[in-house]
Amino acid sequence: MEFVHEAHAATEQLLHIAGLVTLDTLRAAQHMERTTMRPVTLFTGQWADLPFERVCELAAGWGYDGLEIACWGGHFDPWEAVANPSYVADRRAILDRHGLQVYAISNHLTGQAVCDDPIDDRHRAMLSPRIWGNGNAEGVRQRAAEELKQSARAAPLLGVDTVVGFTGSSIWKYVAMFPPVTSMTIEAGYEDFSARWNPILDVFDTEGVRFAHEVHPGEIAYDYWTTRKVLEVLNYRPAFALNWDPSHFVWQDIDPVGFLWDFRDHIAHVDCKDVKKSLANGRNGRLGSHLPWGDPRRGWDFVSTGRGDVNWDSCFRVLNAINYTGPVSVEWEDAGMHRLQGAPEALAFVRSHMFDTPTDPFDRAFAT
Repeated sequence: MEFVHEAHAATEQLLHIAGLVTLDTLRAAQHMERTTMRPVTLFTGQWADLPFERVCELAAGWGYDGLEIACWGGHFDPWEAVANPSYVADRRAILDRHGLQVYAISNHLTGQAVCDDPIDDRHRAMLSPRIWGNGNAEGVRQRAAEELKQSARAAPLLGVDTVVGFTGSSIWKYVAMFPPVTSMTIEAGYEDFSARWNPILDVFDTEGVRFAHEVHPGEIAYDYWTTRKVLEVLNYRPAFALNWDPSHFVWQDIDPVGFLWDFRDHIAHVDCKDVKKSLANGRNGRLGSHLPWGDPRRGWDFVSTGRGDVNWDSCFRVLNAINYTGPVSVEWEDAGMHRLQGAPEALAFVRSHMFDTPTDPFDRAFAT
């Protein structure tokens, strides 16, 4: 734990010097007795190169309430969880040892393969050998679907009722609509999604678990209108909910606050990730120009929470207005910043924006 305390102290000084937050605010955010019901968690997906216990040690040292646990990198294996009760007990023991809770598990990488077309080397690089198998595309999709069902079975064993993830899409490749794409082709993509995901969601229903789809470019639902379409295709079944991450809306010029309000009945989980647009120079493009993360020629980039263009004050006010009481998970991504500085800074920033709504209207004091 010595390393954790040293990193924490160094981060305090860096934040104070940068003027992003005062030391008093940082310490108060980490130690105050919170009356809001929302726990602040760390998504482990971007930390999957570290052993699970090491991530727990870091998160606890920084003051996180718990984790959103990724189903890769050895952090959580849904197959092992279902087959071996001692595996789940071991995960719980590690969490308990560090005073952490778990509120959701996430299986983005495997979920991506359920509907994707084509299936190629990109998928091979991120899927487990169990899912990739011999690489036959339809076989990969079928095995991925089975793991999503297994994730639904594993979640309640760990004590959670939400699995966050991606769906994949057979029609994302047509997003530019050229060469010309017929409406029949697009509708076939939604039909493919429905045929593949309804049986998965049947298992979620059986287990009393929700799948929280992260609305994200590359998925079947990636903006406002595709989200509305997907909910309609599934007849608004409750097992299919939404993971709200405002960063994916901002660079598309979609209002994340309006999205949150309009889809308030479907929000099952919240990820806090930020994005910075760099579009004003007349050269940088919104589509990223096939440039790597962190390249200054990109039109936008993910940045540490609080350093981008998301209007977090408005976001948290609407979360209060819709009575969202679930976890707020820091999904830390920033190609230009070290994560050991970014993760505790993001926690302090998020905590500083969490406040309770008043029990009485402010203007009641005007009454005589």
